[in-house]
Amino acid sequence: MVQFIVGKKGKGKTKHLLDKVNTEIKDVQGNVVYLDKSTKHMFELNNKIRLIDVSEYMVTDSDEFIGFVCGIISQDHDLQQMYFDSFLKIACLEAEDLGKVIGKIEKISEKFHVDFVISISLDESELPENVRSNIIVSL
Repeated sequence: MVQFIVGKKGKGKTKHLLDKVNTEIKDVQGNVVYLDKSTKHMFELNNKIRLIDVSEYMVTDSDEFIGFVCGIISQDHDLQQMYFDSFLKIACLEAEDLGKVIGKIEKISEKFHVDFVISISLDESELPENVRSNIIVSL
């Protein structure tokens, strides 16, 4: 399952994402990973959640990002959920490439049974049509 929290920059998407991950960790049986562009939110996350600062790993395009995500999944067979904050930035994406990358993430989710919650700094109207049905918060 892939879900989205969308809205323009500065609308409060990160707060919703942090609230969701901290609430979900209480009911999750497996492991949870939170990918971000920095460690700024480290102390706002439950200590059972693994925070990864993507900027430290020299990811320079969306294909490398998908490989990075698959690498994380391959090393943790108990991984149940992944949260992506600042998705366009950490995945090195432009809005026009969004559909292709989300399609890959959906395939990864199905194949490896990992749920994704993704924060995207775009208005709901700017998202591809097939993505809109998975929006859980639109700001």
